[in-house]
Amino acid sequence: MILITDGGSTKCDWIVVDNNGGQLQEKIRTKGLNPAILKEKKLKKIIRGSDELMQFNHDVTHVFFYGAGCGTEKPRLMLTEILESVFSNAEVDVQEDTMAAVRATLNRNDEAAVVCIMGTGSNCSYFDGQRLYQRVVSLGYIIMDEASGNYYGKELIKDYYYNKMPEDIKIAFEHKYNLDADYIKYNLYKLPNPNAYLANFAEFMFLNKDSDYITELIKKGIRRFVNNMIFQYKEELKVVPVHFAGSIAFFAEAEIREVAEELGFKVGNFERRPIEGLVSYHTSQL
Repeated sequence: MILITDGGSTKCDWIVVDNNGGQLQEKIRTKGLNPAILKEKKLKKIIRGSDELMQFNHDVTHVFFYGAGCGTEKPRLMLTEILESVFSNAEVDVQEDTMAAVRATLNRNDEAAVVCIMGTGSNCSYFDGQRLYQRVVSLGYIIMDEASGNYYGKELIKDYYYNKMPEDIKIAFEHKYNLDADYIKYNLYKLPNPNAYLANFAEFMFLNKDSDYITELIKKGIRRFVNNMIFQYKEELKVVPVHFAGSIAFFAEAEIREVAEELGFKVGNFERRPIEGLVSYHTSQL
């Protein structure tokens, strides 16, 4: 029995598959498990707090975890040890979320492509058909993560407070969210997962895409992401497509295609939830 996980900062999707490749139950969802942000105690509490997961904890033989915050050694090893303690009979393999995006978006396992994630956070890598390469080490949501949910959340809040929103958008924004300054600061500086809190505001964009202000905001973030991240691979882009995974990319597909045409690169596949592609990949290995 294997357990496959697509772990973001906002949420984690878990799927249990038997040795014949059959899915044992509906997808299990927990809160996000970003080991670069959350402490060990909190990570354990989230995992052990899921009765749905715990019913399988002694039967799972392999755990394949792909997650945000797992791209550097210390957080990855911490989460690996936690998963090994919970699923004590399993071999545990923890990899960064970009590899999940690679395996979920490629047309074939040995395809070369630039692969991007745009979800709560954002990232970009080059897969040569065998190995994954990153030319930028992500420093996370505070100073990077362009075109991600938390990036757009910050931009919306800043535009609201700097009085840069059109009046109709400002009124709609006020009706949807608690924009009291003390409340925002409490969520950003006192509570865990401020990146996930910021990402919650991104939904507003996709409910108001008929606004020129919103569409330009979306494209501005995409242009920054392209220039800072995708264009790290300018030579590779001459011959390979760019695939996208994550909810922000999925809902901003039209704007991504417009920016791609504007800046001159080839767009490939879009995958909202990589977990489905991961299940296909791992069951094919059984």
